[in-house]
Amino acid sequence: MNRARIELCRKLRYTFADPALLERALTHRSRSGDNYERLEFLGDSLLSLVISAELYHRFPDLSEGELTRLRASLVKKETLAAIARDLALGECLALGGGELKSGGFDRDSILADALEAVFGAAYEDRGIEAAEELVRRLYGPHLERLDARAIPKDPKTRLQEHLQKQSLPVPTYNVLQVSGDPHNQVFVVECRIPDLSLSTKGEGATRRAAEQHAASQALERLQAT
Repeated sequence: MNRARIELCRKLRYTFADPALLERALTHRSRSGDNYERLEFLGDSLLSLVISAELYHRFPDLSEGELTRLRASLVKKETLAAIARDLALGECLALGGGELKSGGFDRDSILADALEAVFGAAYEDRGIEAAEELVRRLYGPHLERLDARAIPKDPKTRLQEHLQKQSLPVPTYNVLQVSGDPHNQVFVVECRIPDLSLSTKGEGATRRAAEQHAASQALERLQAT
């Protein structure tokens, strides 16, 4: 294990019993077929579960929708990438030549995916309790800073409220396309507002994420007019 990865383990306060799992978690598909994508899939589910449980117990008075929006603010790509940068995780990544030249070691999407893969690797390495502890440790400062009084509204909610103020009907959402492998799908969704002759498209790893993206695009168009 090289010096950067030894330092990463020190910052994680976690030592892998099987270092090959960490190696895989830090390897991008541009470098090898034995890459982090499957571990990322595992880590994404683990992260959602741990953060959901933390919010459930920390905020007993919040509704399901409010908890969902708080969770989204924590597990989003930007938050994961910020944590990864604090760990200097980018210095540990194994990338192909093209990704190295294009700055992939500091790209939000790659950093976020790799950190989720590290969570998945910890689960495979020592089981769920050790992996949960790792997630809680890294997310501790973010959880402590959460303000339930400032819960962000998601784009679909904000778009609906915007239209209701103008006495317009709510938009409709239609799935236009689903592509990719079952564990790595991409959804394309259309948001239509017939009364305004407005239609936008959004993409995401889930139908919900694609709907939110499409709603966000619609909001931008409406606010620009």
